[in-house]
Amino acid sequence: MQVSATDAKNRFGYYLSQAECEPVQVMKNDRVAVVMVSAARYAELEALERTKTLGQRKREFNETYAEWIAAQNGLIDRVGVFGEDYRPW
Repeated sequence: MQVSATDAKNRFGYYLSQAECEPVQVMKNDRVAVVMVSAARYAELEALERTKTLGQRKREFNETYAEWIAAQNGLIDRVGVFGEDYRPW
C-alpha cells in the first residue's frame, strides 16, 4: 500500500493498523520515504540482519576445529584416501 506523507500524517492511526497486515509505503516527493511494518515483521528483519553469512560460519568452523582438520589432513597425507585404488575413474 502506498500513501502520501500528508495522508499518513492525517490518518496515522488507520495506517498504523494497516501496517499490521501489510507494509505501508509513505511517499514523499514521488519516492518512498518510509515503510511502516508490524513489530513482528520488524523483529524478523532484525533477526535476518544478525544471522551470520556462510563465510563467517566457515571461518568459525575452521577456527574451532583447526586441530582436528590438521589431524585429518595429516592422516590423509600419510595413509591416503581409503579405496582410492579402487576408483573406476
